[in-house]
Amino acid sequence: MSNKGLGRGLGSLFPQMEVAEDDVVTEVGIDELRPNPYQPRKHFDDEALNELSESIKQHGIIQPLVVRKSIRGYEIVAGERRFQAAKRLDLKKVPVVVRELNDNQMMEIALVENLQREDLNPIEIAHAYEKLMKHFSLTQEQLAERVGKSRPHVTNFLRLLQLPSEIQEDVSRGTLSMGHARALLGVKDVELQKKLAEKVKREGASVRELEEWVQKVNQHPLKKEKNKEKVEVDPSIRRYEDLLQQLLSTPVKIKHGRRKGKIEIEYYSERELERLIELLHQDRVIG
Repeated sequence: MSNKGLGRGLGSLFPQMEVAEDDVVTEVGIDELRPNPYQPRKHFDDEALNELSESIKQHGIIQPLVVRKSIRGYEIVAGERRFQAAKRLDLKKVPVVVRELNDNQMMEIALVENLQREDLNPIEIAHAYEKLMKHFSLTQEQLAERVGKSRPHVTNFLRLLQLPSEIQEDVSRGTLSMGHARALLGVKDVELQKKLAEKVKREGASVRELEEWVQKVNQHPLKKEKNKEKVEVDPSIRRYEDLLQQLLSTPVKIKHGRRKGKIEIEYYSERELERLIELLHQDRVIG
């Protein structure tokens, strides 16, 4: 992957994706083609596929699919939308260019191609980020640099994977927006998250309305015993949180009490946990 992010075309990132004039274009049976096993996109827009099908019906498949040979036929490296549209037209054969690629290259191309196209839904993007982090042993900061995004952007998407599968499915389908999903992350109780999600869908609530509901359910009854005074975060505690976040490159929360407190360090994969342990060990915090 290029450390310049996704500002350039996919062909400049992966030269093997370019179809040159001297490439051998072969027609293969559509039944011989299989989707890329690392394809992050699970949902294809029906209307867009119909439009592509109509275009193919009028003009044919102008750009060949890029594939690799597999045990059973061919796996699609690039061009799955053309493949899906061709199936709708009951085409028997499609033009392809065969490339020799290993599994790592297949995964990298599939994930980066779709991230670059920016037509994945938020959950698909989150899973794509997670796969890139795990497979290539990247920290969130390194991943952000590779895909040309800010670290908070990457963090916000990865946090979506903390939500229950039902809510993730709603976000995938578009019945809940990413704004709704981020607001629901402010509720710790999973069952309450689900109830609020159902309430949003039932009432067609905006993100702002949901944020107000979340704020209400998070009000702690013990606040009444403190003469209803608003508890402000100690500026020094906030500075410590910021310092720890810079040192560890991950969100950190400090819950400070009169006699005791605790530090919460977030991580989003086993590899990320291992990185934090190694970092703390190197700094002699543990061990």
